[in-house]
Amino acid sequence: MTPNGFLIFEDENFMDSTVAKMNALRKSGQFCDVRLQVCGHELMAHRAVLACCSPYLFEIFNSDVEAHGVSHVTFEDLNPEAVEVLLNYAYTAQLKADKELVKDVYSAAKRFKMERVKQICGDYLLSKMDSQNAISFRNFASSMGDGRLVAKVDAFIQDHLLDVSEQDDFLKLPRLKLEVMLEDNLTLPSNGKLYSKVLNWVQRCLWENGEQLEQLMEEVFAVRLCIPDLYYKSEVQTLYYSPDHKLVDGGLMIEGHSEVFGGEEDHLQFVQKKPVRESAQRQLSCSSSGSLSPSNQAANSSKLSGRRDWKYIASEKTTKNNYLCLAVLDGVLCVIFLHGRSSPQTSPSATPCLMKSLSFEVQPEESEEHPLSPMHYARSGLGTAALNGKLIAAGGYNREECLRTVECYDPTEDRWTFIAPMRTPRARFQMAVLMGQLFVVGGSNGHSDELNSGETYDPHTDEWIQVPELRTNRCNAGVCALNNKLYVVGGSDPCGQKGLKNCDAFDPVNKSWSNCASLNIRRHQAAVCELDGFMYAIGGAESWNCLNTVERYNPDNNTWTLVAPMNVARRGAAVAVHAGKLFVVGGFDGSRALRCVEVYDPSRNEWKMLGSMTSSRSNAGVAVLDESIYAVGGFDGNDFLNTVEVYNLEMDKWNDCASPEIPIAE
Repeated sequence: MTPNGFLIFEDENFMDSTVAKMNALRKSGQFCDVRLQVCGHELMAHRAVLACCSPYLFEIFNSDVEAHGVSHVTFEDLNPEAVEVLLNYAYTAQLKADKELVKDVYSAAKRFKMERVKQICGDYLLSKMDSQNAISFRNFASSMGDGRLVAKVDAFIQDHLLDVSEQDDFLKLPRLKLEVMLEDNLTLPSNGKLYSKVLNWVQRCLWENGEQLEQLMEEVFAVRLCIPDLYYKSEVQTLYYSPDHKLVDGGLMIEGHSEVFGGEEDHLQFVQKKPVRESAQRQLSCSSSGSLSPSNQAANSSKLSGRRDWKYIASEKTTKNNYLCLAVLDGVLCVIFLHGRSSPQTSPSATPCLMKSLSFEVQPEESEEHPLSPMHYARSGLGTAALNGKLIAAGGYNREECLRTVECYDPTEDRWTFIAPMRTPRARFQMAVLMGQLFVVGGSNGHSDELNSGETYDPHTDEWIQVPELRTNRCNAGVCALNNKLYVVGGSDPCGQKGLKNCDAFDPVNKSWSNCASLNIRRHQAAVCELDGFMYAIGGAESWNCLNTVERYNPDNNTWTLVAPMNVARRGAAVAVHAGKLFVVGGFDGSRALRCVEVYDPSRNEWKMLGSMTSSRSNAGVAVLDESIYAVGGFDGNDFLNTVEVYNLEMDKWNDCASPEIPIAE
């Protein structure tokens, strides 16, 4: 009792008792008003509790003020066990996770914007870091965009580079092998300025000469021929370190037609190796002043590539004139191996001795096949289509964001290039070709649940322009071109949890939308395509339950009819039309991403299983190029993919390597 008569009592056990009871209610599903669907696992909770702990979920719940009953939130790229750890933390303030689960808890905390948990998980990972796992930790920190974590890992690597270089993760990094010719009385400096020059040289290769970073990396594995006339034209890059501490292209110095561009002493003196390509020339001529400075050109190239990460991390002198460097080149963690040798003074054509590589420089055996070039970005929920003999991969999402970038794959060169990005970042959409142009409609931009916007790409102008908006926002809808119209089929409801029956058609001539017959079954994440004048809606999900049912639309009588069901229920599958049949690829069956593939023969109205892909892929893209089916991107249950594989119809086999006929891009 207090002198003024008020009763004051503090129950020290109340909070502990209350949170324990609330957590028990959560686990038993009592009074729960939110359901988290995580990779097929259902987790119940109370909206108010989660909103207090997660700004991300607060935003979702706050934007859903009119919702009644139980809210649904879906996560297809988080570990259910990790989300359960966060739920326990939200109710008990105790964070308990097995060491193998900490990275997944970090990823989930990043999505939920739980910064304190992110920091605790990051500090835990740092406490467990050693030479064996430093590279994998850095890759993880970089993928999470955690600058603090990256800086601390880099500091560790700087102090332990040689130990780190002996580990398996280090050996698997892409490597750039360079030789540096030295005057007899010179040695390479073992400091960061040398590698800054090397980084500048690689950058210039990319924007001045139109080189591809992957091509430079492939030169690590180039065979050095002991043939006098060919040696100085070898694929191994050779630089020249001059007495005045400049770094220039050594091969051209020997051949006698070098042209050195000036610059400050601390910057790379660049030797132009060959004429600027047409694409680079167009960039030069498009500036408002009629020319671009090297710095502006580099910035323009960096803008086009979508990456700005160029960083020297650490270097070591391993033996006499052998140097090892770890760096980030255009967003890729790489090893730069420098070997210095005396420059020939009298006989440039003398037969050289074959240099012995460092122990970690593994020289692979020659093979007739090489892996198909991956996309620059890992993408899931992307739009794909074949246009003018090339594969277009647009948008999609990864762990960080929805993408605007669009990549173009040329199968004859096995090379990806960028075309103009979309006006709006979007994922969970499909793309179709109509009247020689690409069309994308709806999807998600990563900030709001669904989009009603659409846009079209003209390959002649390399430009995206907006098309009239859908009548309703729609995500996870199927898109298909049929009879010179664009059809949008099904999709998610405004809450993103229930499939729609709605179907709409867009007329590109009068630029208007109209309704058409509704589906028989609600579907979102269905695969949609055209075959022989009919439109097919394949699989998908009604709410959470994956479907194996298939419907066919007849535009003549505006009706949908059920046809034979698939062997495997799946949503987020991709579909390609080839040889008069439908090929359905991958997807998600409610518990895991799928590798399996099946084909539908409309003449027999039957489905048959085919050879499985090399990787599991949900929400991937497919397209038919030159009588072959290509599958790109997707999510394999653990990682977002940038890889490509191709189906051989005769052998009923998928392969992630190019055939010997496909040349390595030069």
